[in-house]
Order: sequence, then C-alpha cells, then structure tokens
Amino acid sequence: MKSDNINLVNALKDKAKAEGFAVCAVAPAALAPATGERLKAWVADGCHGDMLWMEGRLDQRADPATLWPEVRSVIMLGMSYAPVSDPMALAAHPDRARISIYAQGRDYHDIVKGALKRLAGWLVHQAGGNVKVFVDTAPVMEKALAEASGLGWQGKHTNIVSREHGSWLFLGAIYTTLDLAPDAAGADRCGSCNACQVACPTDAFPAPYRLDARRCISYLTIEHKGHIPVELRRGIGNHIYGCDDCLAACPWNKFAEAAAANKAFLPKAELVAPRISDLLTLDDTAFRTLFSGSPIKRTGRDRFVRNVAIAAGNSSDTALIAPLQALLGDESELVREAAAWALDELNS
Repeated sequence: MKSDNINLVNALKDKAKAEGFAVCAVAPAALAPATGERLKAWVADGCHGDMLWMEGRLDQRADPATLWPEVRSVIMLGMSYAPVSDPMALAAHPDRARISIYAQGRDYHDIVKGALKRLAGWLVHQAGGNVKVFVDTAPVMEKALAEASGLGWQGKHTNIVSREHGSWLFLGAIYTTLDLAPDAAGADRCGSCNACQVACPTDAFPAPYRLDARRCISYLTIEHKGHIPVELRRGIGNHIYGCDDCLAACPWNKFAEAAAANKAFLPKAELVAPRISDLLTLDDTAFRTLFSGSPIKRTGRDRFVRNVAIAAGNSSDTALIAPLQALLGDESELVREAAAWALDELNS
C-alpha cells in the first residue's frame, strides 16, 4: 500500500477524533458470504419480529456493493456514550423508570450523522472520490462491518464490543469510492464468558451470538407496535424504553471511561430516574415536550405510556392504582389494555 494512502488514513483518523469519534477504522467493501447467510436465516426464523423493513433489502445488507456498486472502502466510526453512572442502579427502585443510557441524552442519529458528513466532506476535499454516509437507517450491517474494520467484535449479545470502550459505541459508516488501506479485522475475545446471556431478564438469547428480538426488551419497548406478550411483562420490570442489562454485564466495560464519551450524550437530568407516577399522566403534548430532541419521541406517546403502565404493574406500588385507573378511559386501546393488566397485578 502506498505511503500516501496510509498517510491519508492516519490523517482521517486524527480528523475523526477531532469530530468527536472515539474510534475510526477502515474495512474492505465486502463481507464474508456467511455473514449474509446468517442474516437470512435469522429473518427466516422470524427472529426480527415485526421489523418488516429487515426483510426487503437483505442482499443490500449482506453486500455493500449491492447497495452501492462503486464503493471500494468502508470507513467505520464509533462514538462513545459510556455512562457516567451504573446502568443497573435503578433495578432496585421499582418506583423509578429505567430509560436506556443511549436515550437519556440528545438523539444520536443527529449527532453522529452531522459528524459523519463533516468528516466525509473533509475526505473528499483531501482526496476526491465520492462518499455516502449511514447511521442506523439504511440497509447497512454496521456491526459486521465494524468487526471487519477492527473496531471490535460482535459479542455474544450480538453488539459490538471494544477493548477500549466496552459495549458503549454508536456506529456510523462512510462508504467511499477510494481504495483505502484497511485495518486488521477484530478478533472475538468473549472466551467462555456468558455474563450477557445470563443477565437478560426475558431470555432473549436462544444461543450465544444469536438474539431473538421477539423476546428482547429493547425491541418490545421501542419497535413493537402491538400489545407486549403477557408472559414477558414481568421480566420487563421497570424498563420503559430500551434495556442495557446485557451490555452492562459485559466485563470489557471496565476499560470504558465516561470521560471518553461525546458530551452531546450526557444525560438530561429529568430522564435519569423519572418517577413512574409522573410518566403515567403524560398526554401527547406533554410527551412531545418532554422528549423533544430525544430518540424516544419517535416511539410515540401511546407505545411509551403502554410501557410505563407495564412498569407500574411490576412496581408493587399501590399508589399507582389511581393514575392507572385514569388510563382505563384513554383513547388508545394499547394504553387501556396495559393499564388494565397493571391494575390486575397491583390488586392481586
């Protein structure tokens, strides 16, 4: 590889850090065929639940060149959101609602995509070529590409694990027509550890490295549009948006430092440990106001209050009976059903 190419990649990595990324690495614009086959088998088994958008563009996910034939290299970037406090602390406080660490600050889509665009613009200015940037909304297998680039490896919880940043990385990708010097692929360092598997409250891992989204609290509280299966509700506990349990259990997090996190993801005080009683009373206007600029806003008030009602039912707090009774007349059938279930739990 020519020295000027290597110098460009080194300069790119320096620029990435200046833009707030904790890590930057380059992968070839190809994934092993087995990666696509595993994805297709996962979808065929129905493990994606009702995320029907996973089905339509499987080939583009499995092969970057199918999405964009001109791509020659993939620049993978990770932005740290390492937490300042213990993600598991609220497990012992059922009157408080647990919001996933990533959603307690500003919407990562906006922060990461803005930084990606600036970095991609810098690259074109320096070396030419064409670029495309992606953050979680296109048919891109970010985790597989991150492993191929050496950012880390896909752990047994199926998320990226970094030796330096643990499980706390937002991923972004820049596809480019430039042939850049690739980094060495990541090596699996999970060993015999199964901490993430054991930590899951709803047994969402049928096997290591395989997630059944239909049992995953993050999927159920964010992506799932219907009623949450009754048999999984007690396992949800006081999680109302997402879940960090499998991530927080990873021993590699001991090397992750909150100081390395992008300051844009510092938690908003009102989202760190909100009272379930306060969230049960949110109407649509109050919901939109509270979660302005947050990824939670995209879930919508009805699904969110559905989640809060289930957490109330798991709380053993009879003081929540009154606000739950008020929800029995809610316009949303989704909310009414969850409130009725919660009342049965508290009354029994």
